[in-house]
Amino acid sequence: MKGAREGKLQRARDAANKTAIFGEDLDLDQFIHEAPSHSDVENLSVLSQYDKKELLSAGVDPDVKGRSGSFMQIDHSVVHHDIFQDGLEIMSIGEALEKYDWLEDYYWHAVAVDTDKYTARAELHRDQGYFIRALPGVKTVFPLQACLFTAKNGLAQEVHNIVIAEEGSELHIISGCASSYEVRSGLHIGVSEYYIKKGAKLSFTMIHNWAEEFAVRPRSASIVEEDGVFLSNFVCMKPVKTLQMYPTTYLLGTNAVARYNTIVIAVPGSFMDLGSRVYLRAPGTRAEMISRSITTGGDVINRGHIVGEVADSKGHLECHGLILSKKGLIYAVPELEGRVSGVDLSHEAAVGKIAQEEIEYMMSRGMSESDATAAIVRGFLNVDIMGLPDELQQEIDRTVNMQGMF
Repeated sequence: MKGAREGKLQRARDAANKTAIFGEDLDLDQFIHEAPSHSDVENLSVLSQYDKKELLSAGVDPDVKGRSGSFMQIDHSVVHHDIFQDGLEIMSIGEALEKYDWLEDYYWHAVAVDTDKYTARAELHRDQGYFIRALPGVKTVFPLQACLFTAKNGLAQEVHNIVIAEEGSELHIISGCASSYEVRSGLHIGVSEYYIKKGAKLSFTMIHNWAEEFAVRPRSASIVEEDGVFLSNFVCMKPVKTLQMYPTTYLLGTNAVARYNTIVIAVPGSFMDLGSRVYLRAPGTRAEMISRSITTGGDVINRGHIVGEVADSKGHLECHGLILSKKGLIYAVPELEGRVSGVDLSHEAAVGKIAQEEIEYMMSRGMSESDATAAIVRGFLNVDIMGLPDELQQEIDRTVNMQGMF
């Protein structure tokens, strides 16, 4: 184990100055890398009313209503983790690595430690993160929630998360990322690795609620075994300076399934370069990517890539963009890569504006122009996410409806 750890560290050191995979690069020296320790929080309801509001906007309930467990990290300190259902585990990644020797076999297995300088930074400056696991055959009654929170202005938060859905289990997670109401800038580097075993199902919903000048660099990948299902839902409807992410799923087992659903709004001054990639590597594998993006003045690059490597595999990309201002950009980059005969890959992409006749029709029914526009936008964003538990769908609907920007 020690030799493997040293090897990963050396690879991280070699990649520390490596340029990012694509898009905008950041100067890491512009951020603060030290933060004071935070005391444990026995109950999230004791947080300030301002911070609880930020958590709710990221899908995290401070009162832990309808949750099977809860985790919270503030800056570099894990301040809270609790579990309310047998057969589930939630703890800091540091605690998990000490508890389970076998976890090193999962650490940097789905994501390469030397992918770029952001993954390297996460290894060289281990600032915690969470470990969540469902034991074989265990199914969550309610979703678990995990919150990565920044309270220090200008801080770089670097975390590494690992989620394991063991054979035959069913795991639902809401992961909310947010910053304190007093924070205006910072950097979040989040490495996440998901492992979905035979016949297991993982629904993972990520809701971002960062500050206006925040830079966000998630690096994630998932490995899905036979008859496994991975549902990834990403929602970012609040201002963020720059977001760059390209999660990858490897469907390795027969009849494995992956679905990505993305909802983003780019406000003036924001730049979002995001997408997803799925490798179909076994017969019967299926992938679906659905993206809804809106610009009110910011720029969005929306990528999608499906690679069919075996016969009897199927994938579909759907990317729709809506431009609501004279400035702003939506750039769709759908990629289909079939490497053998017998693959079935398709895509659909559209970028445009709200049709005037739609607004006029709704106004003829008694709505004002602003109300008509808001209703159309909400309908555009209200993607019906297949397979999502009612509790999680309600979280997304609530997030959509509480936006006051239209």
